[in-house]
Amino acid sequence: MATAVLAYSGGLDTSCAIAWLKEDYGYDEVVAVLVDVGQDADFEPAIARGYAAGADDVVLVDRTDAFAAEQVAKALLTNALYEGKYPLVSALSRPVIAEAVAEIALELGAEAVVHGCTGKGNDQLRFELAFKARYPGVKVIAPLRDRIWTRDEEIAYAEERGIPVEAKPTSPYSIDDNLLGRAVEAGTLEDPWLAPPEEAFALTSAPAVAPEAADVVIGFEHGLPVSLDGEELTLAELVAALNAQAGAYGIGRIDMIENRAIGIKSRELYEAPAALVLIEAHRALEDLVLTKGELDAKRELEPKWAKLVYDGLWFSPLRFALDAFVAVTQEVVTGDVRVTLAPGAATVTGRRSPNALYAETLASYGVGETFPHAAAEGFIAIAALETELAAARARKLQPA
Repeated sequence: MATAVLAYSGGLDTSCAIAWLKEDYGYDEVVAVLVDVGQDADFEPAIARGYAAGADDVVLVDRTDAFAAEQVAKALLTNALYEGKYPLVSALSRPVIAEAVAEIALELGAEAVVHGCTGKGNDQLRFELAFKARYPGVKVIAPLRDRIWTRDEEIAYAEERGIPVEAKPTSPYSIDDNLLGRAVEAGTLEDPWLAPPEEAFALTSAPAVAPEAADVVIGFEHGLPVSLDGEELTLAELVAALNAQAGAYGIGRIDMIENRAIGIKSRELYEAPAALVLIEAHRALEDLVLTKGELDAKRELEPKWAKLVYDGLWFSPLRFALDAFVAVTQEVVTGDVRVTLAPGAATVTGRRSPNALYAETLASYGVGETFPHAAAEGFIAIAALETELAAARARKLQPA
């Protein structure tokens, strides 16, 4: 008996995929795996929909805390922003989901694993590279890449087979969400000239209706946020709380033209209030405690890490190696950062740490400062040697 294990979201595409796997691909058994990574969802209708579509089993796997402790934590330690803007909301969840699917497929001895991605998106890379890392040699099926279905065709197909779907032909957006934030695309957003309509947002309020500015203090230990205004929280709890608090100010809205891994540009809308606030605060604390050399090297590696994960290479040896460097730098990144939340903006207004390299007596221009001014002249003379030699050579080589 041939078995396929599906990365199941409960939406239209993967619900139809259950029926396709039996009708078109000839699988006797289809197991749908629904992975909880902190998305705002009622899983009961999705589970019922999976069985209605013909799944032999629908398995709900809770990976929210694991997602926070592994993918979200490492992204925050690395200040990961793809193309300087996107905090990898969806990209981070895919290896978690794929790993859960692969584990169940291995347990069942399944012949195939399945995802609901099209040939146009990044997620096909993220799922398939993760599948191959966790279940080497497994057959991977991508029904929506094998055959192009319009949304109307899928809805009609589902209705013919009695599969209850929430999608309607007029549904304007494609939405993905998890603990860290929310990704929105399609519909009117495909026109890059049109401003995003307010209806597209759910985690954030319009800045125009934001409350009065307020301060929050984020406590960090070894680079990770551990408290909010003095209250100790798990990372999952802290992200959820800060999403609500910063989101009320319209903080965390990202509207970008993104370069996809498969070579096209897309217009993407993201909401990630907590991620953007935490990265801003974390960078400020690093500025206070890390050496110049560590900061220079880490700031060069951060976009490389972000692109690596964006491109689906979570399980690559290079990612593990970069994480090892980051982990060493974070040993001293402990302290507090004060952030002022205002309409549409989060601004660091204070930072303190027992490991600070900042010395007020060296930096101050006031009474009691201790900087060795007499040493500066010799430092400049040495630093200028090469410049002076190059200038002398240039004069020598000038035509008479």
